[in-house]
This record gives sequence, structure tokens and C-alpha cells, in this order.
Amino acid sequence: MSGLDAVATPAVVVSRDRLAANIARVQAIADAYGVRLRPHIKTHKCLEVAHAQLAAGAVGFTCSKTEEAAVFIADGAPSVTVAYPVVDPAKAAALMAAARVSGTALRFIADGDAAVDALADAAARTGVAVGVFIKIDVGLHRVGLEESDPRLVPLAQRIARARGLSLAGILAHAGHAYGASNAAGVRQVARTEAALMARAKARLEAAGLAVPEVSVGSTPTVLASDAYDGITEIRPGNYVFLDLTPVRLGVATFDQVALHVLATVVSVNDSHAIIDAGSKVLSSDLGAHGSGAGGFGLAFRQGEPWTMAGMRVARLSEEHGFVAHGGHRPRVGERLCVIPNHSCPVANLAETLVVTDGDRFETWGVAARAKVH
Repeated sequence: MSGLDAVATPAVVVSRDRLAANIARVQAIADAYGVRLRPHIKTHKCLEVAHAQLAAGAVGFTCSKTEEAAVFIADGAPSVTVAYPVVDPAKAAALMAAARVSGTALRFIADGDAAVDALADAAARTGVAVGVFIKIDVGLHRVGLEESDPRLVPLAQRIARARGLSLAGILAHAGHAYGASNAAGVRQVARTEAALMARAKARLEAAGLAVPEVSVGSTPTVLASDAYDGITEIRPGNYVFLDLTPVRLGVATFDQVALHVLATVVSVNDSHAIIDAGSKVLSSDLGAHGSGAGGFGLAFRQGEPWTMAGMRVARLSEEHGFVAHGGHRPRVGERLCVIPNHSCPVANLAETLVVTDGDRFETWGVAARAKVH
């Protein structure tokens, strides 16, 4: 009997060795290219993982929401970038006040006047000075200004003039890399991102503005990129756990995936094994940024090698997963390992992570779980 036999399912299981190797691998990339690593903690939302990242050499963290950031600030994070446009002065002020207590250096992003106004208001209320990045849209078309946008220089000048704010630099997220077909496609996205950021920086500098930092980040582009010219900081998140999406992209392998869901077969019919992990555990995510997967993960018998030949999780309801067994019917009560399409929402749905190094395990809390404000 292995240690995990004592774990109730469904459970989100993390390999301690693979987690450590993934943290070391990306820190080594940052060190080799002379860039700072500021991991995005939305993937794990876990203090223990964050401590391991700092111990390996990370300079601080990237967060999405202010409540999420507050958890890591309260834990003493040295610096935090909120890489999400905060347009509510009250939210920004609450985080600035918390950062003042902890001594955390705080940075935000803006892509328009509303965010600058909110941050300047919050800085005036709290007396806390913060850096502000201008978000550059390098192809995802979600948030940010394109490098040729006529509003870029005036926005930077406005940030530089605002009391309590300073221009921290420019920041991008090439999330559209998840839609590439292979590692070469991801690498081209990374090259294009670097070129666009270089042009944005040159425009700002031509206007007499200093651009201290050029920050980029996505796990696929960091793992696939072969050049970081002009980049000062990388912000990948998913690299700590990985999942089916970077494996499909060819930037990671199955033996690097550190997270899976342990589930029990509760019923079997002619076409599917029904497991006790549905959308409330696996999430209904088809892949980061909607990259698409044709299913909700791959399931494997315990001890079976992880390959693309795994059993497809074809459907989900809230509490049930439908695993297409292809005639190789698992038995009721058997436990399956499911690699999800996207580990980030899976970790957010869990209260605890079961961290194992073989026969032994311990549980780590997901401290920033469901922090969505």
C-alpha cells in the first residue's frame, strides 16, 4: 500500500521532486540570460511554493488581483507586481497600506487614464509611492496599448508626473503563444514580443522618458525562447506545475508535469468510466487562453506511463468526470491519475495540495484560493 492510498479522492497531487526541478529549471534560464524572475503566483496560490521560488532566486511575485496579492504581502513578499489594471482607488489603497506595513515594494500596471487616476488617488490617500508599468499589447488583444499607439507617450508622461507614481517600465504577456501549434511557433511569438517591446521602449526613450524595466511573461515563451535581448524580467506562472497544454506545445514533457488529480472510478458503463472529479475539481478549462484540447484532461491507471495515449476525459458534470476507456474498462474503486489541461484553475479550486515524494505526503494550503477581488 502506498502513502497516497490513505488520501481521500478527489485530490490535487503534486510531486515534490518535479516541483523542485521545475522551479530550478526556470530559475536557471533567468540566471543564464541575466534576467530577473518574478513568477506569477496565480498558478499555485500557495505560500510553500512561493517560499521555494524565493529560495531559488526569484526577486518577488506577480499577482492578478489585489486580494490575492495581499496574501503574499502579509507573508512578507519582498516585492509584488499586480499585473492587472486596478481602476478602483479603494482596492489600490488597501493594498498600498498593507505593503507599507510589510515593507513590500509594490508595482501596478496601467493602459489608460482610469488606472493612473485610481493609483494616484490611492497613493495620495496612503502616502505610499508605487511604480507603474504601461501594459503593452503584443498580440493577445486583451489589455494594453500597442507599441505604435499614439497614447503611449502621453500616458507615460502622465505617470511620470503624477505624485506618488513613477514609471517602472513596460510589461507584456504573450498569452496568444498558447494558441501556437508547436515549440517553433511559440519561439516566434517570443521573438515578436521582444521586438515589439524594444520598439515601445525606443519610442518612450526618444521622448526623454527612462524605461527601467522591460517585463514579459508566459510559461511557453519562457521555455521556448532562445533570446532575451532587451528583456530585464520574466514572469511565468504555470511552469511550477505544468499540464497538458505545454506538453502539447512541445515546450515540456510528461515527466516534467508536477500536478495531477487523483480520482476514483465510481461507476463504469460500455463507453466511459465515471470518476469522482468533475468540473468542481478539474475545472471546465480547455486550455490556457482557450487554446482548446478536445477534452478535459487525460486519465491514466496508477503506475501507467503518461503519454498522449491516455484515456480522454471526454465530458464533465459538476461532480462527475466521463473517462472514455476505449474498451479497457477500469474497475469500480480503481484510482486514476488525471493530468488536466490547465493546472492553474485546478489549484484554485482546491483547499489543499497533497505534496508527495513517493510513499510519504503532506498537505499544503492554497492560501490565496478564491481571492478574486
